[in-house]
Amino acid sequence: MGKGKLAKFADMETYDCVFQYPYGALEHADFPLQGRWHEEFFHNQNPIVLELGCGKGEYTVGLAKLYPDVNFIGVDIKGARMWTGATEAVREGMKNVAFLRTNIEIIDRFFAPGEVQEIWLTFSDPQMKSPRKRLTSSWFLERYRRFLVDGGIIHLKTDSNFLFTYTSLLADRNHLPVDVHTTDLYGTDTSNSVADIKEASSIQTYYESMWIARGINIKYMKFHLPHEGALEEPDVEIEMDDYRSYHRTKRSSLDKAK
Repeated sequence: MGKGKLAKFADMETYDCVFQYPYGALEHADFPLQGRWHEEFFHNQNPIVLELGCGKGEYTVGLAKLYPDVNFIGVDIKGARMWTGATEAVREGMKNVAFLRTNIEIIDRFFAPGEVQEIWLTFSDPQMKSPRKRLTSSWFLERYRRFLVDGGIIHLKTDSNFLFTYTSLLADRNHLPVDVHTTDLYGTDTSNSVADIKEASSIQTYYESMWIARGINIKYMKFHLPHEGALEEPDVEIEMDDYRSYHRTKRSSLDKAK
């Protein structure tokens, strides 16, 4: 039997690498590490990379093991899920990993301008009926600009054709530089070099392997986010995903959405 939620939350309170600041916690005070992550937590000047919507933290921990000279921070509001990755990081004494439990809608309150170099979005909810809630929407990209270096990198790894298509159209409409764009990360898409996709294909999460077993291609996109220019939403109808992903609400009865 798995460890209960209350026990997991109790563990998290004792972990030095976990910071828990849900929306209400910042109502009357600033986050103390904003602009000070390098000096006061990581104690180095290595690049900082975020995974937004990190779930169990498998990807955050996996990347931290692959790149010991990079600092990784997993962000999610679900503390019971995050416990898995945080516990592994604590047990293995990893010094380049942190976890932040908060609402991604206020992520810009935790980092200073230019403090973050890259963002990973791994299997985010496509939010097919709620454009503003998509983690690659112009609304979120504007928030990322507040702390991401100019031209910083965003990685999108997803099972959702809807979210991948939407993000591709948004990048095209706003002339965002795209380094890698593949609709079949592990398969027959040979338009990208092995070096281009190695980083994204080197870690495979539990649910990712289940999607692959269901015959669903994994899509991956790596693009840059310059600071200049107003961001616009794509005005194109996109076909909805025709399946229900794990732990997501049933797909809409609509066939298309913008």
